[in-house]
Amino acid sequence: MTNTFNGLPRNWTIKISKTHQSEYFYNKETQESSWEPPSGTNLEALGEYIKKRLHDPEQVRCAHLLVKHKNSRKPSSWKEPQITRTKEEAIEKLRGFQKQILDGSATLGQLAATESDCSSHARNGDLGLFGRKTMHPSFERAAFALQVGEISDIVESDSGVHLIERLG
Repeated sequence: MTNTFNGLPRNWTIKISKTHQSEYFYNKETQESSWEPPSGTNLEALGEYIKKRLHDPEQVRCAHLLVKHKNSRKPSSWKEPQITRTKEEAIEKLRGFQKQILDGSATLGQLAATESDCSSHARNGDLGLFGRKTMHPSFERAAFALQVGEISDIVESDSGVHLIERLG
């Protein structure tokens, strides 16, 4: 008997490999895993499920590192009562953080904890799960376009400039 919502046989589920950034199949009862759909899978239903739920999710979980500037919606933060840097200076500062992430000397979460102008710094920048139409449009587009584990380039919003990491 197949699961009608994802096409997989009973006790099978889809997981995402953190190493390969790709889906794989896991049997919760036998603890068997496979890169290929298990025998008895309704491939058409599975394909639709993957397309709609995994590659175009209704919600995503992201962390971000925000650098505000004097023209941000609220030009203050937990670090600075009044932010006076220009947008160009904020972008330059964020580029420095981006370089640290790319060269492996720091993670986005580590930098967000000490450098982000957002109150989410207390959770290493983790914003939790959010759906569509809850964030600034540019932030939402970037967040939903990322794959799990991927980090955006610099994204501008009314709040300032961000680096966004998709966590789930």
